[in-house]
Amino acid sequence: MDYYNLARGLHILAVIAWMAGMLFLPRLFAYDAEQNAKPEPLRGEMQALLRIWQTRLLRIIINPAMILAFIFGGWLLWLRSGDGADWSFAHQPWMMTKLIGVFLLAGWHGFLAGQRKKIAAGTSKYSGRFWRMTNEIPFVLAIIMVLSVTMEWSF
Repeated sequence: MDYYNLARGLHILAVIAWMAGMLFLPRLFAYDAEQNAKPEPLRGEMQALLRIWQTRLLRIIINPAMILAFIFGGWLLWLRSGDGADWSFAHQPWMMTKLIGVFLLAGWHGFLAGQRKKIAAGTSKYSGRFWRMTNEIPFVLAIIMVLSVTMEWSF
């Protein structure tokens, strides 16, 4: 069996799910923030519904997908190293770029998870405009990471 391609396929599927959630969650935050200008009871009802969706998206899709992406990514690293024998590829610019991108994406994930709690508590300071402007951060990071890995470029 070709374990490397199996690991790669499972990693790609997990990343797709993670990215889908990371692109949608800020949209829900934007919709939530925009409810503040609406009158009651519509505002309260919509925000309650949006906050349920935010929580479910994070707990049911985004968090598990991130964990699986890390597990399958670690498996890929292990297989690429020849079962731990040769880690020289990890020092290549393309791999370092990929790992920095993963670190940044995980940091953005943490920021979004923290903001979900603040939004639920009514203490978030960010506007719908902020969430729309930052919505594409995960996709920009994905472009950099995917091109780094597929091109395996160096200096």
